[in-house]
Amino acid sequence: VQLQASGGGLVPPGGSLRLSCAHSGLVLDSYAIGWFRQAPGKEREGVSCMTSVGSHTYYADSVKGRFTISRDNAKNTIYLQMDNLEPEDTAVYYCATTYVAQHCSAFGWVREYGINHWGKGTQVTVSS
Repeated sequence: VQLQASGGGLVPPGGSLRLSCAHSGLVLDSYAIGWFRQAPGKEREGVSCMTSVGSHTYYADSVKGRFTISRDNAKNTIYLQMDNLEPEDTAVYYCATTYVAQHCSAFGWVREYGINHWGKGTQVTVSS
């Protein structure tokens, strides 16, 4: 499995960015895929995820209402639309997957249950 994240950059507070994660090699029909982030000096945080079947989604409270996860199955790509960005959103963002779709939840994603593939990160910096 390969996960390639892109779309990071420098944006002022209140701005928007869209991250992309192109994936290949996911051979099972059922899985969950989504995003983590890690800011300097902080623990990694589960930001959002989506299941491949049923499109169940999870968002961390810190991003709920500002971030939207979506996917384009034809392009094997998921997206994280990030609006109204805050300096606290500054972090390296990672794409990840688990074959246990039920782990896309407030309980499982936060604890990184069953994460079996990680992509390289993309830096997001929110600063004026």
